[in-house]
Amino acid sequence: MNDAVRELVLTTRLTPTQRRIARELVNRAEDVPHLSAAELAELAQVSQPSVTRFAIALGFDGYPALKRRLRDLVGRPTQREQDGNDLQRAVRDEMDNLSRLADGLADPRLLQAAAGLLAASRPLPVLGLRAAAPLAGYFGYFASKIHSEVRVLDHGGSLLAERLEQAAGCGASAVLAYALPRYPREMLDGLAEARRLGLAIVVITDSPVSPAAELADLTLVASVGSQLLFDMHTAPMALTMVLLQAISDVDPSTTQRRLEDFELSASRRHLFVE
Repeated sequence: MNDAVRELVLTTRLTPTQRRIARELVNRAEDVPHLSAAELAELAQVSQPSVTRFAIALGFDGYPALKRRLRDLVGRPTQREQDGNDLQRAVRDEMDNLSRLADGLADPRLLQAAAGLLAASRPLPVLGLRAAAPLAGYFGYFASKIHSEVRVLDHGGSLLAERLEQAAGCGASAVLAYALPRYPREMLDGLAEARRLGLAIVVITDSPVSPAAELADLTLVASVGSQLLFDMHTAPMALTMVLLQAISDVDPSTTQRRLEDFELSASRRHLFVE
């Protein structure tokens, strides 16, 4: 994915319809310069005039001007991108995803703001459905060592709304949600319910124009690798651990005390062989 194309989209506040177009533009940066307005509209499931209005919103005279700019931004693949087999290119793409994540952490204020919201929530619900469920569970496993009450919500349906309502009733003030492709409808329904309950929403997602970003108070972005049969979540996993570190830094003394208590308990119960 071309970083310059991503930046082009981020410069303008977009409507929900325009976000759908932007998502296709970001995810298909190399293909869009060769698509007609009608073809892009079909991919984004919007009307053709919406594509024209989208281009104008980005500051162009129309869609042809946007396509010319995209051709300049995308350019030709580098030698590194051309070398190697499909598996090597997939791994290298993940390396690029991690590099983008690292670059985005140069200014940690957004991450710190998210950590502050999550650290203060008692309990802390963590939402992740389908492919995102393991990431929610991974976060929950480690977060429970530094946070007094973490509730992993990894099943949808009516039970999800019920558990969010219970968490809010017990004092929750924020929710962390993982929103990764393909975005489950139940996840979006859960975020809408969290908003109705007055919870602050922190989302870890793959794109600033993902469907979940529209419902989030704070959006943390980590790209997903899409070169193989199934997506690779290397960058979202790295962002998970970075967020955990930021949460632990909100109240270092409490973090240290809880970790020491866990170590004493683990030693008493002989949990680990080393």
